[in-house]
Amino acid sequence: MATTRTTLRLSPALMKRAKAYARERDTTLTMVMEHALAEYLAKPVAAGRKPVKLPSYGRGGLLPGVNLDSNSELMDLMDGIE
Repeated sequence: MATTRTTLRLSPALMKRAKAYARERDTTLTMVMEHALAEYLAKPVAAGRKPVKLPSYGRGGLLPGVNLDSNSELMDLMDGIE
């Protein structure tokens, strides 16, 4: 079976747990990750979920000066920076 090399960014705590898990079972970290990912992907996706309707208040639409296309502008606005 051909394999692909990749890089994963994991928290140090999760990596520590995964390595300990592999050691306890006398297997490799690669096998632990492979089995965990395969099990996760085998779970069925929740089908038929109803869309969530979020309530809104006021007159609708964005207030003047609100730009949802810019995270930094939105954060500045929320922090009170003009």
